[in-house]
Amino acid sequence: PEAAEGRSGPGHEDFRPRIVPYYRDPNKPYKKVLRTRYIQTELGFHERLFVAVLTSKATLNTLAVAVNKTVAHHFPRLLYFSGLRSAKVPHGMVLVAHGDERPIWLMYETMNYIHQHFGSDYDWFYIMQDDTYAQAEQVKALVTHLSINQDVYLGRAEEFIGGDEQARYCHGGFGYLLSRSLLLKLHPHLDSCRNEILSVRPDEWLGRCIIDFLGIACVSQLQGQHYHTYELAKNTEPEKEEEEEFQAALAVHPVSDMTLMYRLHKQFSRIQLDRVYQEIQDLQMQIRNLTALTPAGEAGVTWPVGINAPFLPKSRFEVISWDYFTEQHLFSCPDGSPKCELSGASKADVSEIIESALEQLNRLYQPLLRFSKRQLLNGYRRFDPTRGMEYTLDLLLEAATQKGHSHVLAKRVSLVRPLSKVEIIPMPYVTEATRVQLVLPLTVQDLDFVANFLDMFAMNTLDTHDNALLTLLFIYHPYDAQRVGQVDVFAGVKAMVGELEKRYAEVKIPWISVKTEVPSQVKLMDIVSKKHPVDTLFFLASVWTEINMEFLNRCRMNTISNWQVFFPVHFQEFNPTLVYHGEQTASSNTDFLRDGHFDRHSFAEACFYNSDYMTARTKLAADILDRDEVLESMEVFDVFLHYSGLHLFRAVEPGLVQKYTLRSCNPRLSEELYHRCVLSNLEGLASRSHLAMALFEQEQANST
Repeated sequence: PEAAEGRSGPGHEDFRPRIVPYYRDPNKPYKKVLRTRYIQTELGFHERLFVAVLTSKATLNTLAVAVNKTVAHHFPRLLYFSGLRSAKVPHGMVLVAHGDERPIWLMYETMNYIHQHFGSDYDWFYIMQDDTYAQAEQVKALVTHLSINQDVYLGRAEEFIGGDEQARYCHGGFGYLLSRSLLLKLHPHLDSCRNEILSVRPDEWLGRCIIDFLGIACVSQLQGQHYHTYELAKNTEPEKEEEEEFQAALAVHPVSDMTLMYRLHKQFSRIQLDRVYQEIQDLQMQIRNLTALTPAGEAGVTWPVGINAPFLPKSRFEVISWDYFTEQHLFSCPDGSPKCELSGASKADVSEIIESALEQLNRLYQPLLRFSKRQLLNGYRRFDPTRGMEYTLDLLLEAATQKGHSHVLAKRVSLVRPLSKVEIIPMPYVTEATRVQLVLPLTVQDLDFVANFLDMFAMNTLDTHDNALLTLLFIYHPYDAQRVGQVDVFAGVKAMVGELEKRYAEVKIPWISVKTEVPSQVKLMDIVSKKHPVDTLFFLASVWTEINMEFLNRCRMNTISNWQVFFPVHFQEFNPTLVYHGEQTASSNTDFLRDGHFDRHSFAEACFYNSDYMTARTKLAADILDRDEVLESMEVFDVFLHYSGLHLFRAVEPGLVQKYTLRSCNPRLSEELYHRCVLSNLEGLASRSHLAMALFEQEQANST
């Protein structure tokens, strides 16, 4: 109120930024300042809300589980506290057992534990019982409107029995909110409270402790925010509760059983949805009213109102194509075939869209007309990255009137499944200190490119002391393997390795010799995997790869043990003869990727942990039994795709640039791998414009 009137009241000081000049005592030796890993830590930011749920032996597997299934996932951090000793914890719950079931002792130990482990990490602490239903989103919204600079003890204020009329404590059954500043001030007095204050109820004990030592009483209203609660009567039907007090409640108590907890959650979720839908309608109305005042007028209103306008392509290459489907088949298949059966997520998507279309039509035309579906005549869908998935349906409908008359008609409807709130997927923590083990398979056809690979490896890893090692895999043809005693085709490479080991005394580059006619990537990886520890991070490279520190760091960060593997898409430069006509050479500067393309047909490079490969390989072995010829038609990518539950991260990698070269495609590999290799060679020749110019010049030369 003071701020609204332009006056500054207590606790509303006008804070101004103050620049603290840097000063270093010249008489003291300089000490390097250690920076924190995250700026949030250095600036002293805290997480918003920590929630503690008090439970017991009798309710741990009932009410506590119900709390965990209804509201726990809405809170950023929630722990359960109990006096049980060596209790069996239900799945998905984090329980702190203090070993003493006395209520006052449990509260004392809980406050101590919260202060010790979370006191410096969170701004707000919400304490509740497992027989309390709390509206998680409302509680989170409440703390965003409260100042963290004040000592807050907020909840349902109750009078002490026979105590001072002015003093109030927060009833534990309805939950209460403590600020970080209050918790820090309270902690030194907890031992005194335990020894001096006698009480039967833990919430009364805590309230008396806060009042006696800090002089702060519980309040139900603070800084214009109200802590609304609702006390449930016996045999209450949540679905029939229409009181405003019930609908506005942040916490409901007492909840007698699990079923009642779930019914409350369903009812409050319905109330929250109704509020959201009403808010959406109000916003859409405001958008329509405001758009009418813009230069575009009412024509500037996009459909649906409030959703981004469709993407407008600037050229024919940017046009987003529509995928045609029926209720049984999809005519744009992932494997490139013209027609495939509609199944899985796509089938569920189509069914849901048709049901939604019928529901919307009946909502618009009832009670005059009632629509029922006869058949889906045509269906089209496309993904627009600016707004979401768009659908156009041609439906054959039967329309029935109130008098019982029916008529069959066709109707076209358009629907949009908009992109919802973007969420950050939690990922395990990784560092850039992991050692990378490079594996380089070499055949006779690769000998001309080995020198450049070793030079780049030495310059970008050995000279910079990057934590990376190299293992060479010499693949001998059976004929060359028989003559290795007289003529070793890899003698030159071994000499280069020897020179590197002399130049870098601490570096050892081992090699493994393999004899095979068909260099299957999986079979070669099997040999390498057995010779390295299970925690090894492999980077499976190709001889045309130019290794650099930037990519190796991305390899470390994008590969997570037991979680994710990384298959980068390298940048392939075009044939300089076609592109430059001998006038200039292609630039290897990765900051300016030009005159080339990202080769999506190549899966030669991969980053993965040995343990993940061994797990997937074991499942593959159980599937194919002794049919080793199947391995010739597979790559490491296929092993992870079909035989692991890991995330496969496939992304363009500007740090991997390869010079143009015509790859030799082994016809003894599977048809798919051979076809993929040929496509990679063809698309790597030049761009369409360069190829067209080459054809034009050739025709000009032939005509003259």
